[in-house]
Parts: sequence; C-alpha cells; structure tokens
Amino acid sequence: MKGRRRVENERFVAFRSHYLYESWFTLSGIEGAHEKGGVEGEVGRFRRSHLVPVPEFASLEELNDQLAAFCIADLRRVISGRSVTVGELLSREIDHLRPLPKEPFPTWEESTHRVNQKSMVTVRRNHYSVPVRLVGLRVLVWVGAREITVLHDGEEVARHPRLRGSQQRSARLDHYLELLQRKPGALEHSLALRQEREQGRWPECFDLLWRAIEGKVGASEAARQMVDVLMLCREHDLDVVELAVRGVLAAGAHDGRAVAVLISRQQRPEPEALSELPERLTQHERPEPTLFDYNQLIAREARR
Repeated sequence: MKGRRRVENERFVAFRSHYLYESWFTLSGIEGAHEKGGVEGEVGRFRRSHLVPVPEFASLEELNDQLAAFCIADLRRVISGRSVTVGELLSREIDHLRPLPKEPFPTWEESTHRVNQKSMVTVRRNHYSVPVRLVGLRVLVWVGAREITVLHDGEEVARHPRLRGSQQRSARLDHYLELLQRKPGALEHSLALRQEREQGRWPECFDLLWRAIEGKVGASEAARQMVDVLMLCREHDLDVVELAVRGVLAAGAHDGRAVAVLISRQQRPEPEALSELPERLTQHERPEPTLFDYNQLIAREARR
C-alpha cells in the first residue's frame, strides 16, 4: 500500500487501544528506507557489540537472560556527543511516560472446541489432550504464540506448548489416569507415557519399580500399582514421589502401596521437643529410678 495508510488488523487495533498509543507507519519501499535508519543502525551496533562472534546458548531462556544483561550493561554507555549515560536519559524520559494498565493485554486468540473420544481437542490442525472427564464437552481454548491453554467452566484444565506443523499430538499422562485405573494395561504403550519419557518427566526409578513389581505380581497388577503411584503426583510434587520411590527400591519393598506409606511418613510432623510440651506435662517432678526393690527380691530368693 502506498503512502502511510494501512488497514490495521482488529487485534492490533485492540492492542494499541489497550495501551493508548498511536500507530505511525513509514513510507513503503525505498522511499521510506531513511525513516527507520536510526533503529536499524542501533540494531547493528548492538549485534556487533554483543553478538560477534555468534555466541552459543543451551536454551532460549539462557539467550534471553544474556540479552537482558547486555541491555542493562548498555545503560552505562554514553552516546557520542552526549554528556550523560543512556540510563540517565532513560530515567528522564520515564517521568513523561504514561503508566501501564493494571491488566496486561490478552494477546492470545480464543476459540471453542469439542473434546473428542480420545480426550483431545484439535487446534490449528494439531491435537492436545485434556482430562478424560471432559470427553464430549465443549471447552474454551486460548491460542497463544507459544502455549495452548484449555479452560472449562472458567478453570484451566490443560496447558501445552504450541505445536508447529500439522497433525501432531501433545498428550499429558495425568489427563488419562482415571481411564488407566480401569484399563491399566494400556499404560505401557500409550502415547502419553512415551512423551513423558521424551520430555524428561518420567524418572528412571519409576521404571525400576515397575519392573520389580512386575516380577512379583505380573504385568497387569504392576501397571495398576504404577497408576496408583502416578495418582500420588496430583497431591505431591514429582520430586517428593520420586524420592519415595527411591526409598522403596532401597528398602526392597517392591509395592506401589509402599510409596504412599513412605510419603505419608515423610510428611508426618516431627515430635515436639520436651521444652515445647504443654506445661501440664512438664511441671511434675518424678523420682529418680532405683533398683532397690529388685535387689531385695533377688536377695530373698537367694536365702530360700
């Protein structure tokens, strides 16, 4: 489109209306190239200062943390021709800025979907699991840039990283536990279990316990007991359950029920110290124990 006029997307209009700012567009093509030269020049300076040679990071989070550190370091920079730092200039400008709204703008898109018989909703040609109790019902889905959030009756019931591509599936094992209680044999080869392993949410000790139980009581009962262990993760952190499973393995008590017992013992409050007992239990003086009566009895038996 020629000139500075644009047809703005409805979501973009809502976004700038929420934060109360005006949009201003450059000329298109070569005519407008000079209008944003300062911005592009600053991007180049930042890249040359901090990202040459190209660094390596283990994760996107680590990259973002490092970029934030670079930006903070740049606040101490003095621009050529200025007498104060970038940070000081920013402080002056902040005083003239409008405060942000109390509520952030919801950048996600909303849509409603029916849960299919596999306890999944199909969003943008990909499939995401929800709790099995919602099969056949309609749910609200927030489609974000990075996450898919599913709500029912105003409460969040599932959250998944957004899948790219088409016809991919994201399944959480917790969503199927009620079904697996009735059909425990489906656990071992389920998509949800495979993805839990791939994403590092299935501790190795769980498999060790599973095989140990299976050696004692058979595959069906072992799967049933492992489902019971997984149910414990709804009430306790995974780290707590994993620690209990390791304790059960160390003790040789190869039984899923032993995990629940060990967790309950771990969470039992410590006995009160004597100094913390109620006054009525500490105020009575007790005589020092003596063996006098016992010695008298021994002496009497010896005289007979």
